[in-house]
Amino acid sequence: MNRFMNHTKSFADIIHAEKPVLVDFFTEWCGPCKMMAPVLKELKTKMGDKLTILKVDVDKSPEAAAAYQVQGVPTFVLFAKGQIKWRQSGAMPLQTLQNIIQQHL
Repeated sequence: MNRFMNHTKSFADIIHAEKPVLVDFFTEWCGPCKMMAPVLKELKTKMGDKLTILKVDVDKSPEAAAAYQVQGVPTFVLFAKGQIKWRQSGAMPLQTLQNIIQQHL
């Protein structure tokens, strides 16, 4: 399912953790989503243990997409202790994404 996440925890457990969580709502067929995959991998390398990255395929988890009113993909939502701190749809450069996250750490 997701190489960034511990499969024993629920979505709610993960987003309510002490560590900030960036959720990537995506689909397999989305071009911009595919472009973001290496960006997210590099972000994980740069941020290390300061950030959890969780990928949610909206085709496989439509209830999660509906719960957060995800209308387009990719949509990124940054959670801190269960609270939404930032959200944006569309692909973006690594530096932009990293700067936004660091503002909320």
